[in-house]
Amino acid sequence: MSDPIPAEPAPAAPRAEPADLDLLRSDLTAADYTLDGVRAVIGDVAAGALEREEAWPARRATADLHTPAAVLLRLFQLGEDVARADLDGALAGLGTAGAERLGLVTTAGAGGGDAVRARCDLTPHAFVDAAGEAQWWIASDRSELARRGAIGEDHVLGVGGASRTLAQITVRDPRERVLDVGTGCGIQALHAAQHARAVVGTDVDPRALAFARFNAGLAGADLDLREGSMLDPVRGETFDLVVSNPPFVITPRGPGGQVGDFTYRDGGQVGDDVVRSLVTTVGQVLAPGGVAQLLGNWEHRRGEAWRERVGEWLAEAGLDGWVVQREVQDPAEYAELWLRDGGLTPDRDRARYEAAYGAWLDDLASRDVEGVGFGFVTLRRPAGAGAEVSPWRRVEEITGTVAQPLGGAIAGVLRAVDLLRDLTPEALLERRWQVAPDVSDERFFTPGEASPRVMLLRAGGGFGRTVRAETGLAAFVGACDGELTGAQIVAALGALLEVDATALAAELEPQLRGLVTDGLLLPAP
Repeated sequence: MSDPIPAEPAPAAPRAEPADLDLLRSDLTAADYTLDGVRAVIGDVAAGALEREEAWPARRATADLHTPAAVLLRLFQLGEDVARADLDGALAGLGTAGAERLGLVTTAGAGGGDAVRARCDLTPHAFVDAAGEAQWWIASDRSELARRGAIGEDHVLGVGGASRTLAQITVRDPRERVLDVGTGCGIQALHAAQHARAVVGTDVDPRALAFARFNAGLAGADLDLREGSMLDPVRGETFDLVVSNPPFVITPRGPGGQVGDFTYRDGGQVGDDVVRSLVTTVGQVLAPGGVAQLLGNWEHRRGEAWRERVGEWLAEAGLDGWVVQREVQDPAEYAELWLRDGGLTPDRDRARYEAAYGAWLDDLASRDVEGVGFGFVTLRRPAGAGAEVSPWRRVEEITGTVAQPLGGAIAGVLRAVDLLRDLTPEALLERRWQVAPDVSDERFFTPGEASPRVMLLRAGGGFGRTVRAETGLAAFVGACDGELTGAQIVAALGALLEVDATALAAELEPQLRGLVTDGLLLPAP
């Protein structure tokens, strides 16, 4: 190939030209530039390494390959220059000239052997969420892997672990209007477009919106994209679903700039105020029955229970609220995570690395932070609920394995909360219930004993809840086949166990509410 192309800092986002996007979509499909297609080219080992952001096995596997999928992989994901003739073959309809018109590549010349370099990342993305399966190609700024160096502070992030998590936990029943706050490259908005009539995405970064516009055009989605901070562009409007992977990273504030103010992760506020502010204000744009789901970090401060602190945010929001903490990191772990994320490592710039590391530890220590929690928040404005209705709230930690996608399980909990809200204790027992199909009854015996020492009800899906059951509860659930009412079961158990049925009903009622809320018991049809 010709001489290398000079580096270009912070290139403009690609352009969303409809005719060229149609050609690009057709070419990428024909090239089998998909996750499965790439895996077929480089093999399982190299594909697994690539998922861990290790490029060397994929570079080895494609070094002498000129097939369309291999050329596109080397160009857009591995950060390698390719020959113009190879790219013309890989994009048979659009060609290198069309890719250059879209702003995807820059070239060293018009000859077949001249070098072509990607100006952005273009990665296949396949997923399964609560709405089903789909596949897109997502453009974003070139990753650290492709750049072979640190990313810039105006970096537009592609699809990462956090965005995949949010997509999987989002409820996917049909919605009229959806809002994606801090849309970035537009991935959450694209998911929402699968099940909503209208989708609005907001972002403070115009480059991010340009990437989102390109990705929407390539996916054939119609998005309303607006520039502005958080909820500012939609004041006075309401939505049935709000999703957000906000810039929640707790970042040191102050002079020096050692840490870097990365637009995609730093909301410019102190501590966890970005998440607190969104939790407490998102209700302003929620329609009755509307749900908001967001990811976030929150500080664990010395002498203050984190559940109480985050619970105060829910109380201020005045909505149904559910916080699930999935992980906790100590201050050093947290600093190391986000230093690596920004490409700042001791082997590249030890002095700056140590200064930034110290700034992070000092910032967290200034607020007596002992750890940082990561998880997700679900909020909901009850439909038709009057002022007399008490919001449902739950703040919990679930660190074990869960069955993704969780969107359906979360939607089921919200439906159960609505059902139980209107049921008195008497009405609860007048209903007929049935055990969810994924629930197992596990019993543990001490050798030689006839009766079980421990009885567990375990859900196989969703959050994998496990409930320890005493004799009365286990017997009640065992009789829930959808034929008898709860009251009939309690009366029969009272006679069988020789206990007062009224007292047994009072004992079981709160436990049954818990089982219904968590989906272990379902209303019989």
